[in-house]
Amino acid sequence: MNVQIEPSWKQRLAGEFGKPYFAALTDFVRQEYRTATCYPPGKLIFNAFNLCPFDKVKVVIIGQDPYHGPGQAHGLCFSVNDGVPFPPSLQNIFKEIRDDVGTPVPQSGNLTRWAEQGVLLLNATLTVRAHQAGSHQRHGWEEFTDAAIRALAEERDHLVFILWGAYAQRKGAFIDRSRHLVLASAHPSPLSAYNGFFGNRHFSLANAYLEQHGETPIKW
Repeated sequence: MNVQIEPSWKQRLAGEFGKPYFAALTDFVRQEYRTATCYPPGKLIFNAFNLCPFDKVKVVIIGQDPYHGPGQAHGLCFSVNDGVPFPPSLQNIFKEIRDDVGTPVPQSGNLTRWAEQGVLLLNATLTVRAHQAGSHQRHGWEEFTDAAIRALAEERDHLVFILWGAYAQRKGAFIDRSRHLVLASAHPSPLSAYNGFFGNRHFSLANAYLEQHGETPIKW
């Protein structure tokens, strides 16, 4: 599967790799990729980490599950490959960015440009079986991504954590609000976007906080 993780993250998460749950998770994921179509491609499972080293992280956006359609998922939450139609949640994210900071809706839904600026686009579960949402949940990924979030929350200061929807908010409940900015709202899904996602101004609020703490703002 050619799975590799960026060295600074490998160091921070070394303790997880030796735990029984991670061995079981690895066996499960290998078996799934051998016997079924799964996403993202194996080499992109840790793409969020590989594009955004530990010390470069400024903003963390927490998603739930990779997209499960062909050609969509490439290891970054909410992001799709170039040329792939925008899923509804991503359409709504771009609408809010346009209304909040004035950035026009882009041609591509590939958010690699955010990751390279320090936005960790982290799904709670890093793999999925094709056309089966949630199929790799509760096999250990959540414990692993909790450890990544905890390392950031405890070792870094003045990060922005963006938590859209109840699932992400539960996952980030332990983050020290006196040490980091935590922005929470409804999820950008069409089912909930009008219940508090639109108008949340999370993108301008994140940038204002970064600038206040001497960081370059994100070009959303």
